Amino acid sequence: MRDGEVIGEGFHAKLGDLHAERAALADCRERGEDPAGATMYVTLEPCAHEGRQPPCVEAILEAGIARVVIASEDPSDKASGRGPGILRDGGVEVEFAAGEEATAARLLNQPFRKHARTGLPLVTLKLAMSLDGQTTTPEGESPWISSPESQGLVHRWRAESDAIAVGIGTVLADDPLLTARPDPSGVSYARYAGKTHTGTSRQRLRVVFDRQARLPLDSQFLRTLDQAPLLIVTSQNADPSRTAALREAGAETVVAEGIDAALADLGRRGIASLFLEGGRTLAAAFVAASAIDEARVFVAPVLLGEGERIEAVGPDAEDTLIETRFKEW
Repeated sequence: MRDGEVIGEGFHAKLGDLHAERAALADCRERGEDPAGATMYVTLEPCAHEGRQPPCVEAILEAGIARVVIASEDPSDKASGRGPGILRDGGVEVEFAAGEEATAARLLNQPFRKHARTGLPLVTLKLAMSLDGQTTTPEGESPWISSPESQGLVHRWRAESDAIAVGIGTVLADDPLLTARPDPSGVSYARYAGKTHTGTSRQRLRVVFDRQARLPLDSQFLRTLDQAPLLIVTSQNADPSRTAALREAGAETVVAEGIDAALADLGRRGIASLFLEGGRTLAAAFVAASAIDEARVFVAPVLLGEGERIEAVGPDAEDTLIETRFKEW
């Protein structure tokens, strides 16, 4: 920014692309603006190491930026304070934001921050339940408890995650796809987020916790491997012939005894965020392992106890979304 006017903007669009700082400087050039003497505002401290992209501090110094305001620090070992130090040595004024801006930046980067500090993915649990605490509908009814609008929001959350997980019980009951599918209009529902989301949904790794390798070979998961990859987490007790058949069908399998071991394996694969869907048993296992970082629970205005479904407060009532953050990284 210069004199209160934005002269360039940028963000890290995808792995391997320009980092936000270099993208913003490129935007400056496209606008015909000279960034020399300007102030740069960044969400995360500029990197000072060589990775898939060169260090951002070099680009900032070369551009002649006079001041850099950083919303949050980078907790990874290869960064953590190096960038700001190099900028100061180069004559750039460096300031760290505080208050609401700093908090918002840390929350925006929670998956990155947890993975950098622990090597594990941030785990977000999604549940849909009735007013009386039921998570499944009576046999013969639609399996959906939540509304189409909240289902659309779930697809957006899937697209924003690195991996999506489900338990084998849910797979056997529902045979889901677990892909991120946008609304036919091209806009995902986002009433709860307060904004709309457009564009093509990116397909992420699908993970099935299946200790005994019971996933049917004719499941939608295996029929749609061309749409999204599949990882099946089994145990040492799984039938070797079953795991071999799943691998021959195109799935990847991994033996992991317990939630902690499974999360460690995902972390080594570079998975920084895991969206946990479907399966009361699996959710309970994650809770018992203290592995849940965030929970997003839709409470539908219905009663699903014994007998038929009862619309508790009228058919036009909206779901209530309850979001809880258990840990901050």
